[in-house]
Amino acid sequence: MTTLGDVLALVSVDSVSGNERALASLVYERLRAVDSLDVERVGDNVVARTTGHHATRVLVAGHLDTVPGDAGAATIVGDVLHGLGACDMKGSLAGMLDLATSTESRGVEVTWVFYAREEISRSQSGLLEVAELRPDLLVADVAILGEPTHGHVEAGCQGTLRVRVALAGVRAHTARPHTGRNAIHRLGDLLSFVATYEPREVTIDGVVYVEQLQAVSIEGGVAPNVVPDAASCVLNHRVAPDRSCDEAMSWLRHYLGELLGADDVLEVLDWAPPAPPELGNPLVAKLVALTGRAPEGKVGWTDVATFHEMGIAATNFGAGDPMLAHRSDERLTRDELENFVTVLGEWLRSAARPHASERQ
Repeated sequence: MTTLGDVLALVSVDSVSGNERALASLVYERLRAVDSLDVERVGDNVVARTTGHHATRVLVAGHLDTVPGDAGAATIVGDVLHGLGACDMKGSLAGMLDLATSTESRGVEVTWVFYAREEISRSQSGLLEVAELRPDLLVADVAILGEPTHGHVEAGCQGTLRVRVALAGVRAHTARPHTGRNAIHRLGDLLSFVATYEPREVTIDGVVYVEQLQAVSIEGGVAPNVVPDAASCVLNHRVAPDRSCDEAMSWLRHYLGELLGADDVLEVLDWAPPAPPELGNPLVAKLVALTGRAPEGKVGWTDVATFHEMGIAATNFGAGDPMLAHRSDERLTRDELENFVTVLGEWLRSAARPHASERQ
């Protein structure tokens, strides 16, 4: 069974986004020592595959990188590992390595994917790098993403939309402001309105997704004696799986309504699509049953959406509490780690392509 010491060995390797090479090398060496695995390295991404004759192939993926922090400060106190990346997501990585190097027989083929640069812009994703250069390595019937889920299956994911809202004004002297129009004052009205946003809740396949809207940056100002003729903010909208980018943008324009004028501009800076829960997939349903807990909707965006774009049913299931991800007090308990490895191991033993009668 995977131990907190195994996780600590990974946490202690600095792998802030863009600096995953050392950890990728460690993972590569561990995996290529196993005769039953075909192991390939694509940049700082590592893919290991079993190559038997089973009809069903499952894919288990996890990202190697962390947000910035001090990897050397990690420590184990009792049954808890404290440190950067403990739950997001080196606990899951350690469990994946343990299961991947096990000699236990299974009724499915397994692809293990350890990829770089998940915590930064999606355009830099290591998973997308593998998909572009070696899409054959990612072919599977179903995928599990080891993001922390606190013992539940967290189904699907929200989309994330970043929009720059640029408001126009009329420049004037601050001694004669009535001859102009202050764009920063206009922006203040818009921000006050956004602060009153009440989250929209959407239920899909019995799973609830809660949308969010937040201002994340502002910009404006010309000089201390000038009424500004331009000001802008960036809004981040977390979007439920029932909306496309165009639908989310249409809603945002309608929501801001009369606060926008003819000369104002809404510019999409980034869009990462949502993914549906896929709970009707028999293999996903089997994982839910093994957890013994009701599934929940994933709060936030994950690469479950990337697999969905590839036509692969996918869900989130990993070690640790997602509420602790990216926090200074990030931690992982022994029970959380052992539960993840036990459930995922049992799922890999029992997963198989369903018979036709099960698919109906």
